[in-house]
Amino acid sequence: MALRVAQQQIYSASLTYMNSSLGQLMESNLQASSQKKVNRPSDDPVGMTRILGYRNSLSAIDQYQTNINAAKGWLTLADGTMSQVSTVLTRLSELAEQGSTGTLSADNRQQIASEARQLFEQLVGLANTQFDGKSIFAGHKTNAEAFEETLSLSVNQAGVVSNGGFTINGSSQSTVLVQYLDGGALAAGSRYRYTTDGGKTWVQGAVTDPGPASSKLHMDLGGVSMDIDRGTTVVATSATDTNDSKGTWMWIRPSARYKGDDEDYVGVDPLQGMGTKITGTASGSFTGNVIVRIDQAGTLAGDVHYSYSLDGGASWVQSNTSTPDTFASSASLNLPGGVLTLHSNAGNTLLAGNMFVVHPRQAKIYVDISPTESVAVNGIGKNIFGGLYKDPSSNHYAPVVVAGSSGASNLFETAGKLVAFLETNNQSGVQQCLADLRSSKQNILNYAADVGGRENRLTVATSVLDNLQYNQSEQLSNIEDVDISALMTKLAQQQLAYQSVLKSTSMIMNLSLMNYL
Repeated sequence: MALRVAQQQIYSASLTYMNSSLGQLMESNLQASSQKKVNRPSDDPVGMTRILGYRNSLSAIDQYQTNINAAKGWLTLADGTMSQVSTVLTRLSELAEQGSTGTLSADNRQQIASEARQLFEQLVGLANTQFDGKSIFAGHKTNAEAFEETLSLSVNQAGVVSNGGFTINGSSQSTVLVQYLDGGALAAGSRYRYTTDGGKTWVQGAVTDPGPASSKLHMDLGGVSMDIDRGTTVVATSATDTNDSKGTWMWIRPSARYKGDDEDYVGVDPLQGMGTKITGTASGSFTGNVIVRIDQAGTLAGDVHYSYSLDGGASWVQSNTSTPDTFASSASLNLPGGVLTLHSNAGNTLLAGNMFVVHPRQAKIYVDISPTESVAVNGIGKNIFGGLYKDPSSNHYAPVVVAGSSGASNLFETAGKLVAFLETNNQSGVQQCLADLRSSKQNILNYAADVGGRENRLTVATSVLDNLQYNQSEQLSNIEDVDISALMTKLAQQQLAYQSVLKSTSMIMNLSLMNYL
């Protein structure tokens, strides 16, 4: 049976075959240009999902590596700074060793003091080291210097004046030594004398009273003045007695004031309108605010059922129970990083829904170096260098006592005293500073070791991320990348097929009854 093939059928079939061959050829060309076998979700829906997951993972790894590089900059600079501080401390110890020798004269100690004062100023400069315009020892207050030079007071007799019992105004490039000529409680007219050149020349003065509106008396000391508490009691010596171990003597000498922030306090605020008198205190090393919610009504005499949130209340860790103490007047609630202790405060009733907010002071800057790890890149200057610091809850500056150490670890106070005792020819004071410098240096070395440990963590984290990046990239390549050799073979075949379709189509399209008329 004869079949008639219409010209329209020939045209449609030819066009279909040409478009199919051209489409396959274009797809192969796209893969060849991008070298990817999955270029759109329709190419491989499941594969594209995995590809996007790997790309997100690799992007996160890149960010962690960027964070590590930034952290390395901070810590490398801190490490180098500690090395320089250690070098300066070594030289200060050498000068103190010389100054403590009994054969030296006052002029010899004055000469040594000139270098010691320069080294003190160098220490302040090192404590104000900045990375990329940010202070590395000021806690969160990175936009300002961590320390500023100031004047402080040393007294040869303990308990004569408290940390808040005096205020020094003005500046001086040499130590001001004050000797009292009248004893007893200071009052208007009490005589004293002072020297600014190590005792070579003396100037006599008298205490003045600014009036009842002031809680302090005033002492003029040349370019420096001191306001001191009323009722301060001193012991007098005669003007011919230069033995500063007798009577009351005061040294106004250099120190440094810390202007950064700290992590010394953890506050607890009960939310208003709770209907309870119970208060709380917290202790530990909290890395952020914690909200604590009482889940069941009760008293401190029984178990306290509570939940806590680390993300401002977005999610809660529930089903926690606290056991009261023996006297049932307080209860300890365990939290990540520390303990919240609830106190009765003349009220023992807890209501369901009562909340307490634990808010620690924060000064460390943490950088994420992996999905589960972070590292602090800065330091709290007062815990490293000491100096003077005014706690936010206080109204006066006081010498820093480093946690776990004695006051001898306060580098700026020790260095300032050394300058003062060298300038005033105080051999015994220099000897004490020499001993204290050893404690100060140990504190510096402890911090340097801590910085080194954090640098080692970054090195390990870099190695882990490099391995993870290689693995993720390989997995992504297996799914996404095309086999070039196979693609080139396939592309050659498709080009041949397309050319064949074009050739055969042109021949077929020429077949027409019109050719035989």
